[in-house]
Amino acid sequence: MTVIKDIPRPDRDLLDAFADEAAATLHEALGRRGAMAAAIKPLHAGMRVVGPAVTVNARPSDNLMIHIALALARPGDVLVVDYKAMVEFGPWGDLMTASAIARGIAGLVIDGCVRDGEVIRGMGFPVFCRGTCMKGTTKVATDGDVNLPVTCGGALVEPGDIVVGDGDGVVVVPLGEAGGTLSKARERTAREEELRAALMAGRTTIELLKLDGCLRAAGIEL
Repeated sequence: MTVIKDIPRPDRDLLDAFADEAAATLHEALGRRGAMAAAIKPLHAGMRVVGPAVTVNARPSDNLMIHIALALARPGDVLVVDYKAMVEFGPWGDLMTASAIARGIAGLVIDGCVRDGEVIRGMGFPVFCRGTCMKGTTKVATDGDVNLPVTCGGALVEPGDIVVGDGDGVVVVPLGEAGGTLSKARERTAREEELRAALMAGRTTIELLKLDGCLRAAGIEL
């Protein structure tokens, strides 16, 4: 088992800039990379999270490594837990949520379930997961890591990568690509605003997205 205490983190200004971008837009800006499995969604509607990843490789049925990561995380961090898509345990609950809030943690993303879902909703702490499960876990990990690369929901996550989650799901932006991805996302957002204005003026998506060739290839005439 490996536990790394210090990781690279993006500048606060960069993180603040990412807070304005949608997960779907960032996914497109990354060349349609970085998206976690669609089943990993906000525990409750309206939850959003942005922050650098503190990564956890945990053995399903145990949560000791998650406790360790929670103790090491800094304000603004997002805990990203590879729980191997296990949905028959709830390794995170309201007490861990209380600790995370007190320590200023930005949120939790887990490829698995949590419990105490209704209580967590009332606490306002962002959690992205596969659902809820009432079953508790052990704390006797014989394997696992903190702050090594993990795969969470099919997406590679390195410690310090920028994690953005909203109602559409979770995307991971590699720290080394953050600046370029942000620029492309802003360009895409500006372009979509132009398209939205044109659509509201009555133009069609076929015209604006230049889909005529697609229609011809399909043998469709309008």
